[in-house]
Amino acid sequence: MEPTGKTYVGSDELYAEVQRTLRLCAEMNSGYHTEAEVRECLREITRSEVPDTVRVFTPLNINYGPGVRFGDDCFLNFGCTLLAIGGITIGDGAFIGPHCVLATEYHPEDPATRHTLLTKPIVIGRNAWLGADVKVLAGVTIGENAIVAAGSVVTKDVPANMVVAGTPAKVIRMIKRINTFSHESITDKR
Repeated sequence: MEPTGKTYVGSDELYAEVQRTLRLCAEMNSGYHTEAEVRECLREITRSEVPDTVRVFTPLNINYGPGVRFGDDCFLNFGCTLLAIGGITIGDGAFIGPHCVLATEYHPEDPATRHTLLTKPIVIGRNAWLGADVKVLAGVTIGENAIVAAGSVVTKDVPANMVVAGTPAKVIRMIKRINTFSHESITDKR
């Protein structure tokens, strides 16, 4: 089922998929698994292809597996949480530090409609780097090569090739040197 952008309440199909994902994540997070075994678990969780170059250090918590897409050569460190009903795309070569939270879901302010689950997708651009304990909120795109400093809360899009920091995250400066590095140069050598 595609993400609905509406609510868990009253959607048996969506709720069942969330429960399936939680069960599979618990299995993946129990005990030691090789990188290849983790990727196989992620393929089952996401119901999609996960490139052989993806590296994930468990535990990894996901609430809706079909909402997550991994690019080539991306890396997620220990303890990340992906609330993915709205859809999360992690670009080629992206690094996501330990204990990061990507939350595509939010609720209306009005108490009368607060139980409605709203969603907006999150996109992490190619070669972006999220430091430890970063929080990325619904609807945010992190641009290519961007760096998000540890502990930041990202509430708005981050331009490509910029360093952002703070709560809420703000542009600090442009990356001093943009190398001609490309993830293709890594994968060609493998």
